[in-house]
Amino acid sequence: MRASFSCKQAAQPLVNFPGGLRMEPFNPWRQKDKVVIVMGATGTGKSRLSIDLATRFQAEIINCDKMQVYKGLDIVTNKVTEEECRGVPHHLLGIMDPNVDFTASDFRHHASMAIASTVRANRLPIIAGGSNSYIKALVNDHIEFNSKYDCCFLWVDLSLRVLHSFVSKRVNRMMEAGLIDEVRRFFNPEGDYTRGIRRAIGVPEMHQYFRVESIVDDITRARVLEASIDQIKANTCKLACCQLQNVLRLQNQLKWDMYHLDATEAFLKRGAESDEAWERLVAGPSTMIVEQFLYEQDFAPPITVPRTSVALGSTGATATAVAAAAR
Repeated sequence: MRASFSCKQAAQPLVNFPGGLRMEPFNPWRQKDKVVIVMGATGTGKSRLSIDLATRFQAEIINCDKMQVYKGLDIVTNKVTEEECRGVPHHLLGIMDPNVDFTASDFRHHASMAIASTVRANRLPIIAGGSNSYIKALVNDHIEFNSKYDCCFLWVDLSLRVLHSFVSKRVNRMMEAGLIDEVRRFFNPEGDYTRGIRRAIGVPEMHQYFRVESIVDDITRARVLEASIDQIKANTCKLACCQLQNVLRLQNQLKWDMYHLDATEAFLKRGAESDEAWERLVAGPSTMIVEQFLYEQDFAPPITVPRTSVALGSTGATATAVAAAAR
């Protein structure tokens, strides 16, 4: 069973960081507190990296995925399990009523409180997630945040070909884990998938299957289910493309400096070889970057890799809706 609450409640010993991460009354001359932000498209390993870093720097994670903030649909929204959390406290994970809209403004408010409480506990806040509009609302549109915090941006990336293959396999694993029964509990016969968690990819795509499953023969039912699964995979791939485009847009328009970490090799390998590649190409370099960010006065310039624009591969209302969800 997947859990979305116990991670947040886990306790860890406090560590004093050189230079201090503790929140103090506002003073324009004092050193700003530190925040690490892990960005990237869905399926690139943001949660894994943020947890790796949290175990090495005594940190807490603030979820920045607009669907994972809701209660329920743990499989569909790919929430981290209790085991995957490895005792790291998580904030804004599975806390909201699934029927309400949680806006970028709401995220800015709740994330600000979570960051402040994490700093007061003398721990490092790590913001992790693919909802770029949330990150922009917090970092770029929040004057108070900019006056208090310095940010280190880590961008986890991999080739689209490998990502699309991984996404397809991940959807298959979700099906094996019970996606159909989980989504059935959120089925809306009226087809209103415009609010709350019902916007999550995997919910509207199953609508036709749930509508006809009890009135058609086995062959037709299997055909409709296969079409629904294919649509989930296609829309998740479109989402990943949109998220990548939005990361590039933030980098270009807002001039955010990002460290680019290519996880492609780790995704292509298996077992111990995959873990070795992840450590060598993603977790290890990220640890060094964050360590320098936290402890050294002379912070090296970020590694930025020019990327060509990514085509969505399709047009129409579905692509438009997915693009809107990715912002």
